[in-house]
Amino acid sequence: MSVFNLPDLGEGLTEAEIVEWLVEDGDEVVVDQTVVVVETAKATVDVPCPYAGRVATRHGAVGDVVPVGSPLITVGDSAEAATVLSGARQYREEERAGATVPAESNGATADEGSGAVLIGYGTGATPSTRRRRVVRPAATRTNSPAKADDPRHAAPAPSRERQGVVRVISPIVRKLAQDNGIDLLSLPAARAGDVVRRADVEAAVGGMTERAAATGDERIPLTGIRRTVADRVTTSRREIPDATTWVDVDATGLVEAKAALGLERIAVLAIMARICVAGLVKFPELNASVDVEAQEIVRHGAVHLGIAAQSPRGLVVPVVRDAQNLTTRELASRLRELVDQAKAGTIAPQDLTGSTFTLNNYGVFGVDGSTPIINHPEAGMLGVGRIIDRPWVVDGELAVRKVTQLGLSFDHRVCDGGVAGGFLRFVADAVERPVVLLADL
Repeated sequence: MSVFNLPDLGEGLTEAEIVEWLVEDGDEVVVDQTVVVVETAKATVDVPCPYAGRVATRHGAVGDVVPVGSPLITVGDSAEAATVLSGARQYREEERAGATVPAESNGATADEGSGAVLIGYGTGATPSTRRRRVVRPAATRTNSPAKADDPRHAAPAPSRERQGVVRVISPIVRKLAQDNGIDLLSLPAARAGDVVRRADVEAAVGGMTERAAATGDERIPLTGIRRTVADRVTTSRREIPDATTWVDVDATGLVEAKAALGLERIAVLAIMARICVAGLVKFPELNASVDVEAQEIVRHGAVHLGIAAQSPRGLVVPVVRDAQNLTTRELASRLRELVDQAKAGTIAPQDLTGSTFTLNNYGVFGVDGSTPIINHPEAGMLGVGRIIDRPWVVDGELAVRKVTQLGLSFDHRVCDGGVAGGFLRFVADAVERPVVLLADL
C-alpha cells in the first residue's frame, strides 16, 4: 500500500481544505492523475497522485482541513485495496447496526483507539484532519437560557459521548451535520446513547432554520480565502497606524493616452500601474514594510506591485514582480494574464504573495472613492475611483472633463504626510499628463 500525504503547496501554506474528490474508493488511478481539488488560503489547487493502483482509502471528506504532510489518499494493488475496502464495508455495516468496532480488530489497544480507515468515526485515535464547526459567541452560550429543543443550547452530553463515541447511521449524516454546524454530541439521540440518524440531524437543522427565519440571522462560516482576507484586514487595522489622503484629478489625458497607445482591455489599469511604479521609484519610502520584532523599516529594492482583483473565491491580489523593469506594454500583458487567471480561479499561489504595494481600482464597481485598507505588511495602497464626466475649470473656463478621485492610505510609521502627499501629487500630475511621464519610460 502507498500512502500519499498532502504535499507542501509552497508560500508557507500549512493546510488545505478538501473541495472535491475526483475519485471514489475502489477506483483505478494512474501516476499523476488528479485525484482531489483542495483550497488553500491563496488558491484552488488540483492535486495529482504520484502512485498508480486502486484507491483503498480517501483520508478526508469534502470540507475537511488537512495539514500538510498528513495522509491524503492510500493506493494499493487490486488485492491489497480489496482487503482494505472489505474491512471498510464491514465497519460501515457494524456502525449502521449501532455497534462499535472492537479495538482488537486491528491490533490496537482500547486506549489507543482503532484508527479505523473510514474518516469521521471517532475512535479515540488522533485525527489527521479537523472539521470546521460554527462556534457560537461566548456571551450567547453563557448568558442565554438553555432550550430543550435547540441542539446548540443542549445540556452537556454524558462523558461517554464526550470521549468521541457517537454512533451514526452513515457518513452522509456526519457530513450533513458538519455542513449545517450541528454538533452531533448535542443531539438527543447521541445523549441517550442511540444511533444518530439522518432524521435527527434534519430535525435539528429545521429548528435552526425556523429560528433563523424568525430573527433574520444567518451564520456564514469564515473559510478559505474569506478567512484569509478577514485575518489580513484585521491585522492591518490592529498593527498599522494608517492615514488617508485623496485628491480629485482631471483624467482626460489618461483616457486619451489609453486610446493613443492602442492597448487592449485593462489599458487604464496598465497606465495607472506604470504611473504607480514610477511614483514608488521616486518615493521609495512607500515601497516598504515594518519589521516589528527588529524595530526596523525595510525598504524593498524591487517593486512587486499587487493588483486587487475580484475572483469567484473573493478578493485576491495578483502580484506583478519586478514591475519597475517592465514597459507599459509588458505591464499590460502581465496584468491581463494575472487578472484572467484570477477570474478563472486558476492563478498559482506564488502569484498571490510577496507584493510590496497594492493598486486598487475600485472604480470598476461604480464608486467614486474609498478609504483603502492597507494590505499588511505593506506600507500603502493607492485606490482609483470611477472616471466620469464632471464640470472642471480649465484655463479659467468651465469645461466638462473626465474626472476621477485618487485615494492613498499609508503607514504613518514609514513616512509622514509630506512624503505621502508628494507621492499622491506625483501620481495625480501623471494622470493629468501621462504622455509626459510615458515619454521617459
